[in-house]
Amino acid sequence: MKIPTTLKHKPVIVSDNYENVDGRYAYKTDAKGLSLGLAQWNDRGKVDISAKVWRYTGEKWSRQSEELPLHRVLDLAILVCRTKLHFREAYRYEKLYDTEKPVIDRVGLQGDAMNVAVCVENEKIDEDIKLFTQALSDDDELLGERLRVLSSILKDMGY
Repeated sequence: MKIPTTLKHKPVIVSDNYENVDGRYAYKTDAKGLSLGLAQWNDRGKVDISAKVWRYTGEKWSRQSEELPLHRVLDLAILVCRTKLHFREAYRYEKLYDTEKPVIDRVGLQGDAMNVAVCVENEKIDEDIKLFTQALSDDDELLGERLRVLSSILKDMGY
């Protein structure tokens, strides 16, 4: 299935078989493709690149398709990596995090820092963090494979 090129997001680089590699949803997902292209929110004279996840309901392209600026894609990757790093040692805490210090890290970006923290405002955090930890563990092979590929590409790029 080809990603549409007639919509506001203009694909330039695509993965039109993403449904085959969408983690545990591979071969049974509505996320049919990924693209990097010209953002749908571009104004005249201003061009941004965005990443988009293309969802297909079986009948039409879904409005739930997501478009993100590239820096947000990378910010999400940073958040995933820092989260995985935390949960490697989380077993040391009774509740899987330091209840006195729920901020796990502050990642320096653009002269400030992005907080990485346990959401203590979640009234079911004690239950949810256990479920989260189990799901993270269950997906370790899927995530590990992608992180190794990402690491290798970053090294090839000189990072």
